[in-house]
Amino acid sequence: MRAVVFEEFKTFPTIKDVERPKPRAGEVLLKVAGAGACHSDVAIYNDFEAGGPGAVPPPFTLGHENSGWVEELGEGVEGFNVGDAYLVYGPIGCGHCKACSRGQDTYCENAAKMPYLGVGLGRDGGMAEYVSVPARNLVPLGDADPVAAAPLADAALTPYHAIKQALPHLAGGGKYALVIGLGGLGQIAVQILKALTGATVIATDMKEDAMRKAEEAGAVTVSGGEGQAQRIRDITGGRGVDAAFDFVGVGPTVQTAAASMARLSRLTVVGIAGGTLEWSFFTNPYESVVTNTYWGTIEDLHEVVDMYKAGQIVPEVHRFSMDEALDAYRKLQAGEISGRAVMVPHGS
Repeated sequence: MRAVVFEEFKTFPTIKDVERPKPRAGEVLLKVAGAGACHSDVAIYNDFEAGGPGAVPPPFTLGHENSGWVEELGEGVEGFNVGDAYLVYGPIGCGHCKACSRGQDTYCENAAKMPYLGVGLGRDGGMAEYVSVPARNLVPLGDADPVAAAPLADAALTPYHAIKQALPHLAGGGKYALVIGLGGLGQIAVQILKALTGATVIATDMKEDAMRKAEEAGAVTVSGGEGQAQRIRDITGGRGVDAAFDFVGVGPTVQTAAASMARLSRLTVVGIAGGTLEWSFFTNPYESVVTNTYWGTIEDLHEVVDMYKAGQIVPEVHRFSMDEALDAYRKLQAGEISGRAVMVPHGS
């Protein structure tokens, strides 16, 4: 079968013929319906250094946002029917620590001892014709379109988890939420906030077309540049926002979010661009929390799929064939894709 393979750090991936995986005990082989191309993939092959923070040693097949149809069951697996569609929960932890027991493999206590971080993160992922995954990591899609659902595994799960953790700050009337960065995750974050809260959603990005899409989803937009934080505060009557979500994570975006916060608020940095923030008792709004989140739990993903089926989350998907998979990554790097590029290996 063909697959998009990450072979060396600082090297663009290649499409190669590789052996079709065989599901081991407790695993399910999926015929891939869709695999989302994510900026995290670009960081894996383009930004990280061997042995550095976040680096996952190659070679392996990329793709951590995956959906597919059951093709074959491994030893001991029951309760799945060949041909049924599933979404894949990407993180894979040890399976027996406290975090994994509650379905939060992202925070596995034994991650340092694991041979990989997840599907498409050290273990072969779904940028291929077939992928083998633990049966536990499958979330049923029913009759929902699995190709359009593929990005839900990260582009929806990640903002959903961050927003779910911040919901107490958005409960009640007169609340404000801020979304910084309106790429694939940020656009879905606006949809989730509108579905789960009554807050006024303020969204900002450097791209005008991205802000127009956020407006269509119900957000109030603020352009970047000088005075950005003050314009955000003006919308709130000067008080500041109750919850902010930075999906970029560079220094200026983190600082803009921090300057926009109200007292008793929560700022969640989701983007992993390495930005820093200087904290002071005299400038931080009282009891305003700055935190970060990474991906989400498998329970969260079940809830994301429920929202998708209800029409509350509608990912913007651009489909690419296997022959076009590398073009998808090139366009992603060049900033030419809004929404999510999804590789469809078996046709539309």
